[in-house]
Amino acid sequence: MSRQYALRLMDTHAGGDVSRIVTSGIKELPGDTVRAQMVYLRDEADDLRRLLLEEPYGIPEMSVDLIVPPSDPRAAAGYIIMEVMGYPIYSGSNTICTATAVLEAGIVDKIEGVQHFMLEAPAGLVQIEARVENGVVEAITCEGLPSYIDTFDARIDVPGIGEITYHVAYSGGFYALVDATELGFELVASEERRLAETAHAIVEAIRADRLFSHYSLGDVGPLPFLHFMGPVDNPADGFYRSRSATYVHPGVICRSTTGTGTSARLALMNHRGQIGPGDRLETVSLRNTRFIGEFVARDHAEGHDVVNNTITGKSHVIANSEIIANADDPMITHLTLGGVVDERR
Repeated sequence: MSRQYALRLMDTHAGGDVSRIVTSGIKELPGDTVRAQMVYLRDEADDLRRLLLEEPYGIPEMSVDLIVPPSDPRAAAGYIIMEVMGYPIYSGSNTICTATAVLEAGIVDKIEGVQHFMLEAPAGLVQIEARVENGVVEAITCEGLPSYIDTFDARIDVPGIGEITYHVAYSGGFYALVDATELGFELVASEERRLAETAHAIVEAIRADRLFSHYSLGDVGPLPFLHFMGPVDNPADGFYRSRSATYVHPGVICRSTTGTGTSARLALMNHRGQIGPGDRLETVSLRNTRFIGEFVARDHAEGHDVVNNTITGKSHVIANSEIIANADDPMITHLTLGGVVDERR
């Protein structure tokens, strides 16, 4: 009889982006912090990410959030984020989904009204505010990472497109920011394939041209994200709205606008002098789902104007399941899971 491995999952989505929350079935990982455990998975056990994001179990448009014990006793749980591009140290949509999952799974007691707790991401502690009404998690507000503009008004020639203007923000990963209207997009669902092709060409051109380094983290890898920006409306005092779309390299247009994409937009609007502390930006996706980013405070670090922010959205639980990986399955025989996944008894 071939070896079998079992994983318990809670599938969720925030703004249309599906996050698979792994609640059990994983062995204790090496590393004394969540960040160190993430590095172990990335460097030594990437097969888990591939199992859950590739056929026959998943698709690249999904994300995975692995619940692990926190290293900081103030956190209710730790979580490691896995995406098609690798292992981001932070993600707003994944945090919204994970926060909802720990409430629904009973890892954190669900309390009617507004409650606060902390999670530990690879980036560090994350403050969570959950609003529960009639037993339903109606909204999660999470801290975005401090965000800033690295590059403003740069130009590059992109094969097949021509010369474009772009900006680069850091908001948990480096984001190229481009004006969708200048590229002929209205940011509607029918444009999704062309948006992905355009973003792929732009990201490849920027990657070939230069690298980016965070002021305290140093080299965090090649450019992974691009955010298409629609026109900004101002429907109320201190409240802004913009159609948006986030691309993850290679080839994925997110269903939501993404939390880190929204944080990157806040950083750019601050750089341009368009918003200030207390202002909010609602980003609207190709599928008309929405996140709200709030500019909490302005800070300065290593010569950068840094925007402290929060992201608010709602996550829905869409499935609870157990998946079984068979060691003799020809679809997964290229994977080695024994080091991290418990063998089924």
